[in-house]
Amino acid sequence: MELKRFEKISKALGDTNRVKILHHITGKGGCGSCSDINELIDLAQPSVSHHIKILIEAGLIEATKEGRNHKYTLSKTTLNDYIHALQQLRLPACEQA
Repeated sequence: MELKRFEKISKALGDTNRVKILHHITGKGGCGSCSDINELIDLAQPSVSHHIKILIEAGLIEATKEGRNHKYTLSKTTLNDYIHALQQLRLPACEQA
């Protein structure tokens, strides 16, 4: 994973409300609706839209329009790539002399 993408995802995950949105979508089997997310987070609708936009731009969720509503799907590929990149940061166990 390139460093800029890693940074964008890390910044997106740096906000409690965005992490709540991801947890909610995960709890719904990887799919969540806009109305459910608005009920979950105690923020004005424009603020919720802002958080969702950041998650979409980071590639963590994908949006599809169903009539007048939006449905958000977790991007498992992006999450797995990010987790793999984080695992690359682990230090090996130090050897005892």
